[in-house]
Amino acid sequence: MSTDNKTLSTLEDMKVNVKIIISALWIAVMFLYVYVDIFGLFQPGAIEHILEGKVWVLDITQTWALSALIMMTIPSLMIFLTLVLPPKANRWTNIIVAVLYLLISIGNSIGETWLYYYFGSAVESVLLVLVVWYAWKWPKQEA
Repeated sequence: MSTDNKTLSTLEDMKVNVKIIISALWIAVMFLYVYVDIFGLFQPGAIEHILEGKVWVLDITQTWALSALIMMTIPSLMIFLTLVLPPKANRWTNIIVAVLYLLISIGNSIGETWLYYYFGSAVESVLLVLVVWYAWKWPKQEA
């Protein structure tokens, strides 16, 4: 069999802009946040606690709700901000916010007993470390 008749082709591998990569990582982080929280509603007693006005040991108040929304608004905004901020501000904003949310993710898993939560936190942590890594390794432009 002759190799002359075979057409060798390779799949095109386009270089993806670092902004799109980091933005996609934030999207994945947000999906995990949502799913981990939704799965938490299926834990025995979770709905009863919510009906009693409690989340974990915290009272559900306007302050709690606003704080929770602010906490989830920041990574949601990072999806957009990563695409529009100038490179230097983008790089440092992503590094700082990702490190902060990495600490939050680790802190939230302390004392947890459900394996899905550990898995979700571990994947979130890996994604946030990747945000930091890609932001840290932001491509330099030749002057």
